[in-house]
Order: sequence, then C-alpha cells, then structure tokens
Amino acid sequence: MPKRKTDSNEQVDELIKREFESLTRSERHFADLLLSNYPVSGIGSITQIAQKANVSPPTIVRLVKKLGFSGFPEFQSALRVELEAKMAGPISKHDSWVQHAPDSHILNRFADVVTDNIRQTLGQIETDSFDASSALLANAKKPLYVVGGRITRALADYLFLHMQVIRSDVTHIQSISNSWPHYLLDMNEKSVLVIFDIRRYEKSLLTLASAAHKKGATIILFTDQWRSPIEKFAHHMFCAKIVAPSAWDSTIGIQLIVETFVAAVQELNWDKKRGRIEELEELFDKTQLFEKFH
Repeated sequence: MPKRKTDSNEQVDELIKREFESLTRSERHFADLLLSNYPVSGIGSITQIAQKANVSPPTIVRLVKKLGFSGFPEFQSALRVELEAKMAGPISKHDSWVQHAPDSHILNRFADVVTDNIRQTLGQIETDSFDASSALLANAKKPLYVVGGRITRALADYLFLHMQVIRSDVTHIQSISNSWPHYLLDMNEKSVLVIFDIRRYEKSLLTLASAAHKKGATIILFTDQWRSPIEKFAHHMFCAKIVAPSAWDSTIGIQLIVETFVAAVQELNWDKKRGRIEELEELFDKTQLFEKFH
C-alpha cells in the first residue's frame, strides 16, 4: 500500500473508511472504536486504546502502518492536529493563517483558498445521497424543519426562504433553544430536519438532533470537513471545506451546496411548483412589495 503523503489533506477517518474492507477482523475492532468518537477515541496511550478496543497493541501498529503512517506516534500526532483544528476559535485560526500567509493581496489569497474549498467539497459529494435528499426536501407530504447555529443560521434562513416558495409545510426553527420543545412536539417519522452545524459545534443543536432522532425524523446535516457530532444521527450528510485566510471560517462551500439543492428541488415536479410560484408573484403585485417599471 502506498505511503500517505505528509502534506495530504485527507483526514484519518477518511483513510480508515477507504481502507476498511481490507482490514482484518481485529483491525476493524480498533477502527470501529476510533470512528465511534472520532478523533478523541484515538487519544491516549496505545495500551489504553488497545484495551478499549479489545485488541493487542501490535494490531494497532499494523493498522496505522496500513494507513501510511510510520508508527503510532505519527498517527496520534495527526489526530491531535485534527482535534485542535476542530476546536479552533477565531484568534487561533487567524494566527495560524498569519504565520503562513503569502505576500499576495487578501482578495487573491481568499479567492484561491475558497476556490480550492469548493473543488474539494464537490469532489466529496455522493450523488445518490444528494438525489435522495433532494427528493426528501421536495416532498410536501413530509413536514420540513430547518435550523442553524450562531453562524450558520444565515444559511438556514436562505434555505428556508426558498423552500417556503417551492413547497408547503416548511418551518424555520428559531435559534432560541428554549422554544425547541414546541417544534419537537409535532415531529414524527414523516418529518425532515435540516441542520447546519460547523466547528465549534453547538451543544444545543446536538440535543435537538438527538431528540428529533428519537421522534423518528429524518435528519440532513450540513457540516464541515471535521464533521459535527450530529453525524451519528444524520441520514444524509454534506461536508464542506471551510478553512479560509481569516479568523472566521468560510461558508461558501455550504452555500454552493444549498443553492444547488434549491435548483434541484424546484425542478422536481416543476409544473406543480410553477403554479405556487405564480400565485406568490400575484401576491407580491397586490402588496406592491417590489418596484414596478412601466
């Protein structure tokens, strides 16, 4: 097996999932443990981790070498880098970029990074999952709920606005968590819940996802390359690269996926949706919401 390049952008869990079918039974025990609470499950002494996975330390060493690492220390170092990135705040993100910033103008630096983010994001999307999610979003017989966090609620608002135009029975869940039991009250196995959650992952959103999962709702998650803990409840998940030369993450990759979903959903049963949109336009005319040029 080819060695993993030290400058590879591929995360450890992605390596494990790619190689999972080639692993031995004992190696899969360790892989399952790591993926169950990634990447925290891989932090600790090799003896402690081997005991938790009910395997021997040599089994772990064999696995990490299969993944292309020189040994367990390099493997754990990669996990720590990911964990630090996953929990990074604005100041640490800013300082990290400043240390390696090229001399070009910020417009060029930002555009280069975001363009690469988009390319990597699109390359990871599974078309079957995208199509299945589009069908769920388009099905007006399935009540649709949309919620975002402190930063991502703008994305949630954008999706909600367009879904409300395209179909009926769409609810934008308020960002105030103490109101969430009211929304959960009506959720059931027919409901679809779209959640936006990127790093520093909000505990309240995880609580909401857990409760909605227990109610039988289908969860569609929009997150980043490190994956929100909500992943364990999600039926469909779309991960976007979000790192940017800034103290703040870039959500352009997620916005691209959302806008593509809007385009895909409107095309499903367009004839029915067209009548709804025409009625809305008539209401706009009656309320004189938009300027008319004659």
